[in-house]
Amino acid sequence: MALLVPWAAGTLLIGLDGRRRSVMWLAVAALTASLAGLLAVAARVLPTTAPPGAGHVVTGGWPAGVGIVLRADALGLSFALLAILVLLVVVATEAAAGSTSRTFPGLVLLLAAGLTGLFLTGDVFTFYVFFELSMTASYALTSFGNRPRQLRAALVFAAVNLFGSFVFLIAVAGTYRVTGALAMSQVADRIGEVDQNAALLIAVGFFVAFSVKLGLFPFHYWLPTVYTSASPGVAAILSGAVANIGAYGLLRLGGEVFTAQARFASTALVLLGIASILYGAVLAIARGDAAEMLAYSAIGQVGYVLVALGIGGPLGFTAAVLYSIVNGLNKTLLFLVTGLRGMLVAAAFAVGAFSVAGVPPAAGFIGKLTMFQAGVAAGSPALVVLLVLGSTLSLIYLFQVYQRDFWCENTTAGAAPATPLAGRLVVGALAAVVLAAGIWPEPLLALSQDAATVLVGGRR
Repeated sequence: MALLVPWAAGTLLIGLDGRRRSVMWLAVAALTASLAGLLAVAARVLPTTAPPGAGHVVTGGWPAGVGIVLRADALGLSFALLAILVLLVVVATEAAAGSTSRTFPGLVLLLAAGLTGLFLTGDVFTFYVFFELSMTASYALTSFGNRPRQLRAALVFAAVNLFGSFVFLIAVAGTYRVTGALAMSQVADRIGEVDQNAALLIAVGFFVAFSVKLGLFPFHYWLPTVYTSASPGVAAILSGAVANIGAYGLLRLGGEVFTAQARFASTALVLLGIASILYGAVLAIARGDAAEMLAYSAIGQVGYVLVALGIGGPLGFTAAVLYSIVNGLNKTLLFLVTGLRGMLVAAAFAVGAFSVAGVPPAAGFIGKLTMFQAGVAAGSPALVVLLVLGSTLSLIYLFQVYQRDFWCENTTAGAAPATPLAGRLVVGALAAVVLAAGIWPEPLLALSQDAATVLVGGRR
């Protein structure tokens, strides 16, 4: 149901006029049903009392190793739930404001189908297929608004990510060539038996493909142009949902399949992550526009995920999953409030800013705390100091934007009008979720720990 509903609804709504509010609210209903379906799957397969294999399905009745394997585990469900929640919030906000695009709701639903399939597949090639479906919808969404700047950004986004897709496909082909398998569990079992130079080269191919998608330094060159040119809703989708393809891919393949290669490159991963954190933070401080600041902040924040992946182990993987989820919520919230005004909007921005900086009681505090714990466990005081420095810089550049756009009295000239009350309430509700996740972090921590258990050899 979680995969069928957005696929069927997207196919239907893509032919309808998305400028009609009824069509937009149909998209909201479809995403709500998809989210409910994912929650039902999670309730069935995540409890410790669930029978082995409860989350595994081979499509078409084919035997394992022949048919497409769909696998619902804690890692995939975490990212799938985040993606659908982000899309639901954005579509609800657009529905309240009134969409100006005929195809927006249909494209978002097709993107939801692609992301859900991507996060729940247990097959490397099917991962690529759903990856391409998601990216095709994303290319079209980036041009939403049809202004010259947005069309140029869509061209840049398509060109760069087509390169990433090409590298990804080569890595998939290389995986099949050396292992003779595409199911991730089989690849993980066989990759240790192949030539390690070939395995390392394939792992590097996947790393480049996912780093381009994630916007990680030094593969970030496309991201500021695209995020600053896209509408706030589309930027929220790209940063809060689509970018997590890269985080999930690095975790799933690096933590579960190419484990020896990830351990071999652990120091390089940590150094690249730190470089991304500091580069993004310094450039964000130098930006005068909120959208530009958030774009460079996105580059910096994904560095924390790479650092946690480099640390590895149960604590590192838990930190990576938790930070990916929290960062997705933060970026969705902050991009949605850019250009809006009002007390509720200002409060929502403050919540998102505190969360990015790791200030309690926002959810980002829990994310940063797990990162610091992972740094301490790695036995590197210098790493902890650099993580603290990154958080401090985050607070500085976010305070600059808050002071300029929401604090000073003379900033309303030229600002975009606030959304209708319903849209502001949606943003306020998302801010409440970010606060609630920080005040009551146990469910999110438990889900992240379950996801880490999948990566270190627990239930599959």
